[in-house]
Amino acid sequence: VQNLPVRFAIDRAGLVGADGATHAGVFDLAFLSCLPNMVIMCPADESELCHMVATAAAYDNGPIALRYPRGEGVGCQLPDVGEILPIGRGRIVRDGNDLAILSLGTRLGASLGAAESLADDGTNATVVDARFAKPIDTGLIDSLAETHKALLIVEEGSPGGFAAHVLSYLANHGHLDGKLKARALTLPDMFIDHDSQQGQLEFAGLDAYGIYSAARRLLKHPNEERVGAQRKGI
Repeated sequence: VQNLPVRFAIDRAGLVGADGATHAGVFDLAFLSCLPNMVIMCPADESELCHMVATAAAYDNGPIALRYPRGEGVGCQLPDVGEILPIGRGRIVRDGNDLAILSLGTRLGASLGAAESLADDGTNATVVDARFAKPIDTGLIDSLAETHKALLIVEEGSPGGFAAHVLSYLANHGHLDGKLKARALTLPDMFIDHDSQQGQLEFAGLDAYGIYSAARRLLKHPNEERVGAQRKGI
């Protein structure tokens, strides 16, 4: 209520493997993103984490949360100095014109893998790293909705979080009144039993193959039943 510049560092964001359902950080996006004045950052990799730590340290306009996962990074090169990011702005990491995949946090690598497999099928996918769960990048979302025929939102969190806010924005601004098809790919509405993190992601359909399959269902490819019958090694 006081809009104080409190920094929330949130560990174990997303699925946590053998730590089990009691430690999975899958509900914070839903309850934090409904709070006024809250900023929520979700890094896709360890380089982005460096930038977001710098951004949180420099941000004095209200509360800000930085949520990061359990486990290892992807092995990308770390910056010498963290860059202060513009609040509420995403980034395009792959350009396409058929389908747009809007990824939040660590599902970016899997989304890029899915886009590669979609390209093999003749579908040219844009992949976007949202970076912020709140505020959402409305300008970028407008652009995606106006230039693509389908939008898939990918979130390693419970229903009611980032994807729900994006879909609400799309609906309230008329983007769902015409040709755009939009879907949310989130965790299922259940407690997921302990497993490896990769096993949990596969179960939830949030690995590269799951995202690829969801994109094909959204686009309604005629050969979906045949292609979806087996994993493609992605």
